Amino acid sequence: MIFFNNVTKQYENGTVALDNVGFFIDKGEFVFIVGSSGAGKSTITKLILCEEQPTNGSVLINGIDLKGLSHREMPYYRRQLGMVFQDFRLLPNKTVYENIAFAMQVRNATAKEIRRAIPNVLSMVGLSHKSKVKPGQLSGGEQQRVALARAMVNNPPVLIADEPTGNLDPATAFEIIQLLEDINKRGTTVLTVTHACDIVDKMKKRVIEIDNGKIIRDGVGGYNI
Repeated sequence: MIFFNNVTKQYENGTVALDNVGFFIDKGEFVFIVGSSGAGKSTITKLILCEEQPTNGSVLINGIDLKGLSHREMPYYRRQLGMVFQDFRLLPNKTVYENIAFAMQVRNATAKEIRRAIPNVLSMVGLSHKSKVKPGQLSGGEQQRVALARAMVNNPPVLIADEPTGNLDPATAFEIIQLLEDINKRGTTVLTVTHACDIVDKMKKRVIEIDNGKIIRDGVGGYNI
């Protein structure tokens, strides 16, 4: 599903963000990527999103070598990915419904498909009663739920959550992680980048730890296995 094959990423200023990194994440796995700031976690997500290219090695998603993608193929590839960010990235002047609909409109979904899909994802995240309000009227946890619904409305096989609980209080943060686990149980592969030690400890999932661009740990357990 997600295969980093001896990946090195060196930037023009000489910084080595990843140093010969290799791992495989199978379909349906739930994996935490952990490590200190600057360890290389964000570079992993950027490589998966094709925002960056590896200096050496290869990144394969569903058997597709991302180095071989053309600019024309890139939007179609990215439709396989759902993405959730720490800062939600909702459109402030659109309602909850419209924010989620926008993710379908960019892939030319029909009005009928949109009307059918949105109630389902809003129900999944527990926000069926909030479809007509705008993001500014929601709590941080509710905004992150909308972001999750938007990420999942096109049924991507892979969901990447980049510090999804960073702006939330501990109780709300754990609710969001439990929601990610529910999404994972439906068959979606979930990759979560986080600093939240307490959440990783509670979940007891696979943990890949990055330090100075190298994998120093890969196993099932808490933040400190």
